[in-house]
Order: sequence, then structure tokens, then C-alpha cells
Amino acid sequence: MPRHSLADFQSLPYPILDVRAPIEFAQGHVPGALNLPLFTDEERARIGTTYKQVSQERAVHLGLEFFGPKMSAMVKQAQKLVPGKEVRLHCWRGGMRSGAVLWLLELAGFKVHLLDHGYKDYRRAVLASFERPRKWRVIGGLTGSGKTDVLHALAATPYFQPVLNLEELAHHKGSAFGAIGQLDQPTQEQFENNLAAVLAALPDDAPIWVEDESRQIGRLTIPSGLFEQIRAAPRWVLEVPRAARVAKLAAEYGAENPVELAAAVERLHKRLGGLATKQALAAIETGDFAQMVELVLDYYDKTYTYGLAQRPGEPGRTFVPVATSNAARNAEALLATTVAS
Repeated sequence: MPRHSLADFQSLPYPILDVRAPIEFAQGHVPGALNLPLFTDEERARIGTTYKQVSQERAVHLGLEFFGPKMSAMVKQAQKLVPGKEVRLHCWRGGMRSGAVLWLLELAGFKVHLLDHGYKDYRRAVLASFERPRKWRVIGGLTGSGKTDVLHALAATPYFQPVLNLEELAHHKGSAFGAIGQLDQPTQEQFENNLAAVLAALPDDAPIWVEDESRQIGRLTIPSGLFEQIRAAPRWVLEVPRAARVAKLAAEYGAENPVELAAAVERLHKRLGGLATKQALAAIETGDFAQMVELVLDYYDKTYTYGLAQRPGEPGRTFVPVATSNAARNAEALLATTVAS
């Protein structure tokens, strides 16, 4: 059967069909791939058990018993997913599952491009991509400085700067309040796959702006190779007055579900202390979000001020004083310091 290297496979413009079981696909898949499972989760488990406890031959026969009755339905589903009838295809290792579906689809008139060594080879490349050296410019600042908004401004008109938005990929804003208003976080594996795809689309020779993050974003972990590069890169620290930060955060949190806000405050109970927690919860109940933010910032400013200190081996920090949290103006101020240097 014709097989493609990963590089050739990725260069092709056709849709990707992933024939692994739904549970495997949900754990992680090539971004944009479509799931056309050869076996259900239960069938895959039974075949695996048979392979281990009986024999490979019996496991193959069991797989054929499952495959036979569903061939027509699989072809019809493939035709719905890929009307153009030219596809890329893979399973876990590029073995019997993808081989069987390739045979079936070619019999039905599809032109199929098979990934040699399957998803396993793709995952190896994903993990290796985080070790690749890149030029990073890190945006730091206290909570409410609008770092993420500045990233968006840098990426848009008129600057078009390369940026990596880790919080957007993680579906989390990186604090106790970070999950409010967000989609469910992806699995760690899918986060890495999506991250690798974004990195691959960024230029090789230009500095990339990224927000200063801790290693954990919600329940997800930034891959170590990438995290170490970002921690060793120069930082630009936005210095936004506290009053402006309070106003920005109060406006944002005021638009969120107060029940979720209260739950986030409760998670900070030990760090805020009993009295501050009680006062913050009361402020949410009365709609005084500025007061709630003031109380929470007492904790966050202490924590983040420590995090903004000079790191061992850090090449340098550039402090960028700005009057407000206006993203466009602050992006311009940020870029002015890079031109000056």
C-alpha cells in the first residue's frame, strides 16, 4: 500500500480520516482530523484482550467479524465526510486498521494517502517540536494589565506581529478565575497537538510575542522544552496603575456569572484569609465588583510582584509605563521600546 512520510502527509491538502477508536480520538488527534472509527471502544477493548489472553490470530479473526457487517456503513460515512473522495488516512501505527480501511475505501473509489507509522509518528514529531529553539519576547505585568489584550492587538492591524496565545489554546486565563466564561479545557495531548500546529505556522526567523505564564494553565502543563525557552527570554513588563487595572477587571468580572465568581473566591479562601473572603463574597452579592477586585488584587499583586523579579540567567527586563489598560496604545508603547533598543 502507498505510504507517506509525516512531512509529505502534512503537505497534502486533503481531509484527514483517523480510523482509531472514539476514545483514542478524544484523547488526542491531528487538528482538523475527522474520526471514522474502524472499531468502537468496546470492540477495540475486546480485540486487545483477545490478543493478550488468546492469540494474535484469534484477535485478527475477531476484528474481521466486527469489520465485515459495518463495511457498507463505513463507506457511506466516508462519503459524507469527504465528498471529494480523496483523503489522508491513519491509525495508531500505520498497521492493520488503516490497511483495512484503505482497502475498503479504494474499493469504493476513494484515492487514499496513508501515513507511514501512523499517529504514533505524528506524536513523536509534536513533542520534538517544543525543543526547537525560537526567538521569544515575553509580556509580563500584574493582574489586570491587559497582557492578553495586548497580544491580540500586536497580532492585528497595523502591527501583524507573530504571537502565541497560550491561554486561548488552553481555554483558561491562568488564575483561580481563569475558567470562568471559557470552554472546557482540552486534554493535555490535544493541547500539545494544537500548540504544535500553531507553532508550525509561525515564522522561523522573527521574534514571537507570548504572555508570561506559570508552568500550569488550569489543569494543563506547558511542555518543558517550550516553557524553559520562554522563561529564558527577555521580558517587557507593562506597568499599569492599579486604579486602571481595578476598573478593567471589575468591568470584565461584572459581566460574568456571580455564582462562578463566588466559587473562584472560595477557592482562594486560604490565601485571602477569612475576613477578605467574606468581604469579597459580600461585594459580589451586592454587585460591587470594584470592591471584590480590590480585595483579590491584594493577594495577586503580592504573588505576581514576586514573579516579576529578575530570574537567574534572564537576559533582561524592559519596563513599559502606561496610563491605562488600552490594548492598542499599550501595544504601540511596547513596540516603541523594541525599536529604541
